[in-house]
Amino acid sequence: MLLHRPKTQFGGAHGEILLSRSDDLVSWSAPEQVLQPRDGAWWDSLRIGIGIGPPPLRTEHGWLLVYHGVKGPVAGEVYRVGLALLDHDEPTRVLRRLPRWILAPLAPYERAGDVPNVVFPCGLLHDAASGEVRLYYGAADTSICLATAHLDDLLDAVLAAPPG
Repeated sequence: MLLHRPKTQFGGAHGEILLSRSDDLVSWSAPEQVLQPRDGAWWDSLRIGIGIGPPPLRTEHGWLLVYHGVKGPVAGEVYRVGLALLDHDEPTRVLRRLPRWILAPLAPYERAGDVPNVVFPCGLLHDAASGEVRLYYGAADTSICLATAHLDDLLDAVLAAPPG
């Protein structure tokens, strides 16, 4: 399975996250919708994606998806990072989606650079022994950064979110 955001006749033109399936990694199914930008003034209302971002992390509750969301205020776009939980067996089924972001551009190196006001998830490691999750992310298209959290804290937050 591949999570992506193609810009094709099958979808992706609206900035949503899609899933395609393959048995041989050569032929792929038409994209199926997983997650869409939210309507209204949400932090992830313009477009969302995983880009070259981290693959979902398998947990006992489902696939923990780390994604970026973009809002387009008059002052310019802002990229933030959020969480969703996908079903183990059918990852097009969203179990939970955290209403708020978990990472936003606040530090000077995240707010000023080649592309200002951007935090963009790129890699994710989970240390099962310590429970620590390490999120590698780009900041303002100028720096590579590391954010850490405990998996239990991330799961507690996303599991407290409304269904779907």
